[in-house]
Amino acid sequence: MSNNHQALRAMGLHKQYGNRWVVSDVDIEVNKGEIIGLLGPNGAGKTTTFYMITGMIKPTKGQIFLDDKEITSKAMYMRARSGIGYLAQEPSIFGKLTVENNLRLVLEMTTLSKEGQIDKIEKLLEEMSIQHIRNNKGHNLSGGERRRLRYAEP
Repeated sequence: MSNNHQALRAMGLHKQYGNRWVVSDVDIEVNKGEIIGLLGPNGAGKTTTFYMITGMIKPTKGQIFLDDKEITSKAMYMRARSGIGYLAQEPSIFGKLTVENNLRLVLEMTTLSKEGQIDKIEKLLEEMSIQHIRNNKGHNLSGGERRRLRYAEP
């Protein structure tokens, strides 16, 4: 690192879905105490870049460092415990994730074991009567289904 105050660095981030590159060669450096945002038109890859940094999705290529330690393959909850967070524009539901993975994402931030998380997901799906849509992506949910998923979040 060129700066002793850098806390977060992403180098050469790329994300590809099929034959389509949605992020190409993004570099970001954030110093301790800074808050950043990405500006750009719809479809520019801003959200995908943040998803890669927070661990919600894996980059096709590139590396992410926190305090000079590579965290590219670390789980989202481990990054969150280290202080990396993401505040989405739309509350609670991540459209590219399934209903089940939306719940799992929240539960990864808890101290529940993997088995405990699985049990809790099953209980929440049943309580909110949304078992039948567990594999549906958030962006495909109706308004009522979105509300039930938001209420189900632990």
